[in-house]
Amino acid sequence: MFAIERRNSILTALKEEKHVVVSELAKQFEVSEETIRRDLDKLEKEGYVVKTYGGAVISEGAAIELPYVVRKKANVEAKQKIAELAAELIMDGDTLILDASSTALFIAQKIKAKKDITLLTNSLEVLMELSDVTGWKILSTGGSLKERSCALIGSQAEECLERFHVDKAFISCKGVEAEHGFSDSSDAHAAVKRKMIAAASQVFFAVDSSKFGKLSFASISGFSGIDAVITERCPSDEWNRIFVANDIECIYPRGGENG
Repeated sequence: MFAIERRNSILTALKEEKHVVVSELAKQFEVSEETIRRDLDKLEKEGYVVKTYGGAVISEGAAIELPYVVRKKANVEAKQKIAELAAELIMDGDTLILDASSTALFIAQKIKAKKDITLLTNSLEVLMELSDVTGWKILSTGGSLKERSCALIGSQAEECLERFHVDKAFISCKGVEAEHGFSDSSDAHAAVKRKMIAAASQVFFAVDSSKFGKLSFASISGFSGIDAVITERCPSDEWNRIFVANDIECIYPRGGENG
């Protein structure tokens, strides 16, 4: 395993467990404890972790965002289920927006057999995924490349989105919370997503259940004007009541267990 792969695995573990122990990581990756300490030193310098005695905890810095390569490998089964449901909502001839989330990449993979699609995205990964599709019109927002991600952001991306109107937008987020709605870890990402919402007749938030009840740094949108939330399993009764009260459809695989 390369050092960067090991550090990405450590970040994934930190995201899930909130803390790691040097001795346990050394055994897991079959390397010395000193190697793990160097990994943690590097991750601390990059702002992802805070070292503690014998280990590290994840940084709770408001604007910290895990690298795209890490996010893409997280909650894969949930994202695949969400992508399948999203694909069912997309018809031949639709005009679409996909954001630069890892979930959007799964959606792009699921809709490649659709015909006559016009798609606008700020995701380099989505553009690459769809580069071999014929018969579509695929547009990039342009913009500045966000570090540690495959997203194009900034004024150029936002101004591009203001020039278009699409049938459907599929957007992800870092958190959805009962009082504040949908939020993201970066204001730059959130600003682009707000423009995507304004450009679409129908807005779908693709949100795996781990995001429910979480509030991140930058507000994307309240519940007003959002057509549906797509998730991988039936939400709790409380969340179902919230969605019903805000006239938002919750789309999930039927037959799934209640959360």
